Amino acid sequence: MDSHAITTGLFVILSVIPLSLLVYVVILIIRILRRYIKSAPAREEKQTVRRSLAEALRENRTRSKMTREFVAEALGVSRQAVSKWETGAADPSTSNLIALARLYGVSAEELLREAGQAEE
Repeated sequence: MDSHAITTGLFVILSVIPLSLLVYVVILIIRILRRYIKSAPAREEKQTVRRSLAEALRENRTRSKMTREFVAEALGVSRQAVSKWETGAADPSTSNLIALARLYGVSAEELLREAGQAEE
């Protein structure tokens, strides 16, 4: 085999590799987008639950006549954390949810039940 044939063969192989990688990346992106699109109902449900838990937390705090600052100090968290829980931007940890329930004089199950009822 002459050197020209080897060079041409090597060039073909080296030009196919980037093209193959590009096709592979495009296929991966398409798969990711399809999964994301299919997960829309689950994302919407989670957002609804988050909003309704936020509403239950806010309602219990106002019913108990407590400020966000007081709740934050009682739990040892920032006022911004309490605000995020009440707006649905974040969910409290399990231990914070239990502490919130105790502070509001209700059970954690009752808080979650209120969230579930607000969802319906």
